[in-house]
Amino acid sequence: MTELRMVILAVLVVASPLSALAEPLPAETPGARQEAERLDQLPALPPSPAGHIDHSGRTQKGRASYYATRFAHRKMADGRRMDPESNVAASKTLPLGTVAKVTNLNSGKSETVNIQDRGPYVDGRIVDLSPKVADRLDLKEKGVVPVEVKPLTLPQPDGEVKLGSGAAEASPEEVHRAVEVSKALTTPARHEDADGNPPHAAER
Repeated sequence: MTELRMVILAVLVVASPLSALAEPLPAETPGARQEAERLDQLPALPPSPAGHIDHSGRTQKGRASYYATRFAHRKMADGRRMDPESNVAASKTLPLGTVAKVTNLNSGKSETVNIQDRGPYVDGRIVDLSPKVADRLDLKEKGVVPVEVKPLTLPQPDGEVKLGSGAAEASPEEVHRAVEVSKALTTPARHEDADGNPPHAAER
């Protein structure tokens, strides 16, 4: 009987790490890149309403706009000031601290952004970009363009950082840099209400 118990215990110890692989994979975990590649094969998610934070890492498709001049230097959802010359961006659904690749589907141009704010609160729009990023993506002329948003790294509720669909095509250096940015951005306290909205977010 003692030997049987030892066998059962050994099986449980070996099985525990395997079962953990079913959970969202932290960026440093072996297999994280394969998970990112799997996410990249899934259909893009359509625009979602505010109040739902998506930690899945899947690609999103919708429309992008950019910050109006009056939002320059205002506090964002993460407590920092909005710098028009930075790569800051706002999303209703991606976790604050997410690093994502945004591609203008009309021009094919792409830029990497840091999700630090909430918005835009207009149907069909999935991301608000800083004026700097809007310039680089040829967005300012039309104001609103169709885009694809691929998360590279996403902070998880347990404090870990997970790779998203965008990591499948990124270099190891880009992934490492994105992980470090996500960790740095999630260090300060967040300034959101229970629905993931900052006090001023409804203005946009």
